[in-house]
Amino acid sequence: MKETQTKLTTNQYVYNAHRSEKMKETQTKLTTSQREAVGLLSVGTFLEYFDLMLYVHMAFLLNDLFFPKVDAFTASLLSAFSFCSTYFFRPFGALLFGYIGDYVGRKVVVIMTTFLMAISCAIIASLPTYAQIGITASWVITACRAVQGMAATAEARGAEIYLTESSKPPLQYSLVTLITVFSALGTTAALGVASIFTNTNIYGDSSSWRIAFLVGAGIALVGTAARTSLKEADEFTNKKNKLKNRLEDNLIGMDEVNEDYLNEKPSVLTSVSYFLIQCARPPCFYFIYIYCGDILKQECGFTSAEVIGQNFWVSIIDLFAIIGLAYLSLKIHPFKILRAKFYLFFITLFFFPITLSYAPNSTSILIFQCLAAMFVFDHIPATPIFYKYFPIFKRFTYTSFLSAVAKLLTYLVTSFGLVYTTAHLGYWGLFCIFIPVGIGFFMSLLHFQKLEDLEA
Repeated sequence: MKETQTKLTTNQYVYNAHRSEKMKETQTKLTTSQREAVGLLSVGTFLEYFDLMLYVHMAFLLNDLFFPKVDAFTASLLSAFSFCSTYFFRPFGALLFGYIGDYVGRKVVVIMTTFLMAISCAIIASLPTYAQIGITASWVITACRAVQGMAATAEARGAEIYLTESSKPPLQYSLVTLITVFSALGTTAALGVASIFTNTNIYGDSSSWRIAFLVGAGIALVGTAARTSLKEADEFTNKKNKLKNRLEDNLIGMDEVNEDYLNEKPSVLTSVSYFLIQCARPPCFYFIYIYCGDILKQECGFTSAEVIGQNFWVSIIDLFAIIGLAYLSLKIHPFKILRAKFYLFFITLFFFPITLSYAPNSTSILIFQCLAAMFVFDHIPATPIFYKYFPIFKRFTYTSFLSAVAKLLTYLVTSFGLVYTTAHLGYWGLFCIFIPVGIGFFMSLLHFQKLEDLEA
């Protein structure tokens, strides 16, 4: 009984020690070291997403080069397969890079992932087409997309957790949202480059689009070199050492807390809620850029270059919307922002099938793309709040794995599901995907709100 009471006291001490650190005064200004870290992490995220999204937004063109020619319906399935290949191996990548991030360091992860992105871009740039080497081209391009997906998700996760653990609210919300800002900026840059090269493209093996991927490979190599100067934060590499020293000062041994604290796991309800929160963005992204892009090609007669051009302007709206969220999070609690975005997105989605039934033109689609991009319901800018309810020594692994599985399953259901639901229900088939995802998101948001209320 005495031993149990001692262990309880020990764990209470450890918990209170970390809680007291979190509950210190709020932060409104950056320190010098924080500014340096934000710069390196933000630029790195930009580079990663530039390379990742380059193929996504050129898929209308590249799928014709690397996959066999088929009928329109099968082409939609192949397009969905190509898109989802980025997410198939993300759960395994999450476990691998999550382990490295938690036990070795974030710096190692971001350097490794940036280098992998450079290699995959170089392979894509030099890969022969389907017309030249047949199905081998399809398999190689799919493998490269899988590697890119694994690398990008680990890099962004490490950057977000780094900033979460080295800053305090309300500035913390804006800093972590900056990672999303730079990922959106990378997406916009990729769209701009894709638009330039597809508009001047000479179709065939000598296509100028290859230059875009060579540029992406070069940028990623520069990013890899830049990341080597990132100083590893104590919160990542020395967590256990700092805890051990603190415990020794209070005559407490590490063996007393290893089992109960170092291997602490989040509650099942918290894990499920985070999983459902992460399910929200994939169908929104797919609707804005992929689904509407298909409509532009099939209903409005757009070429691949024209679709990319319209998506470029949508991405600019998306970018400014995220910048706006970063600013608003300094003034308004992130959960209030999430609820507002949730309501506005579904209002937008409701009018989409009604409007397109009467005015199926590119201008109408552009308006809905922009509105959806502005109001997309997801975890931004509340990301740090969700992270803090996961144990610090398991945070990278748990959140990475849950997010990877959520995105994989949701993109599979969305990309393949919409092919069938919209074939039978028209544009109203969108709600077969968005209603269950929306319900899960809203209920999960309520769970985290309760945790916040209990901590207040």
